Amino acid sequence: MPELRLKSQHKSSPAVSPPPGTGTGKPLSVTDLRKTYSGVTAVDTVSMEIAGGEFVTFLGSSGSGKTTTLMMIAGFCEPDSGSIVVGGRDVTRLAPQKRGLGFVFQQYLLFPHMSVWENVAFPLQLRGVPKAELRRRVGETLEIAGLSAMARRRPRELSGGQQQRVALCRALVYRPPVILMDEPLGALDKKLRDQLQTEIKRIQQELGLTVIYVTHDQEEALVLSDRIAVMRDGRIDQFDTPRELFERPRTPFVADFLGAANFLPGTVQQRPGDGAQTLVRLDTGGLLKARPQAGAEGARVRAAVQPGRLRLCTPGDGFCTGTVETVTYVGTLVRVTVRPAGDADTGLVRLELPAGRAPVIGEQVSLAADPDDVSVFAVEGGG
Repeated sequence: MPELRLKSQHKSSPAVSPPPGTGTGKPLSVTDLRKTYSGVTAVDTVSMEIAGGEFVTFLGSSGSGKTTTLMMIAGFCEPDSGSIVVGGRDVTRLAPQKRGLGFVFQQYLLFPHMSVWENVAFPLQLRGVPKAELRRRVGETLEIAGLSAMARRRPRELSGGQQQRVALCRALVYRPPVILMDEPLGALDKKLRDQLQTEIKRIQQELGLTVIYVTHDQEEALVLSDRIAVMRDGRIDQFDTPRELFERPRTPFVADFLGAANFLPGTVQQRPGDGAQTLVRLDTGGLLKARPQAGAEGARVRAAVQPGRLRLCTPGDGFCTGTVETVTYVGTLVRVTVRPAGDADTGLVRLELPAGRAPVIGEQVSLAADPDDVSVFAVEGGG
């Protein structure tokens, strides 16, 4: 590997992903993976194909199956059925140490009596790597992570973020085909998490690593991932790019989980044809235009739109009018709730607006959305 000269810890130039096939990461295939505990299904026939050098996140709430799936890939949990193939090699029944995968936990698990250098070198020593090669790899890895100046320090002399970077170095120093990360930033404050997200993504791209990352933090998943598997009840609801998940959710759960969408009940007034928009007559009486989506005329639906994709408009030009009930300042934006006019019990509509354009409580406003930002979901049972 050519010498890497990345001196800055937080101000390095944006990394560029290596061409396909040139990174250290290998593809991973999971087929019909299933796991039950005492008759309760934790993971239910999960399948996915992950490319070499891809950053994939398992995103879901507690009990969704994301961590159990990760543990089966790591080898710490044996599946009831299904297969796991890494770089063309079936590892389904292999012990964790024979899979050669890297693992980064939320707990740093560093050896307190060892220096940073010794902690990072430890996996190479276990593998009997010659001393000259060991020194080269450890030095190179610490350089990539911006830790060269701290090589002689003990873990107790480091901040939480620095310790987590040491744990990351220890996982990638032997260039594993896949690195698994189980909520590694969960114990850190927001500012440090944001910094380390940038560092992790930079290192992943620099080395072409295949990373599988587990988190329940939607923003973290959107920032880091090439693709995200949104999990619920042991299954994958949608496996897609961050943009597709946010802008083209396939289920109401994904629309709500990724951005807390507003759901507006109504009836399809005009179904799409020849690229025409879907028209939904809302229960509030307004007419909402959505991008072309399936749905028979007269069908009961819920139109979903994210708070940040709504805007205020001239009265009469929007799909809804109402009264501002709350205005909450959160820095660069304000969060606003609006009570729609009329007798329909549709609940509050939530908006996120630039801080300088906030309405006031009690103000009458009209709301609009671009049709391309509106998803339409059928109501089960038609009610």
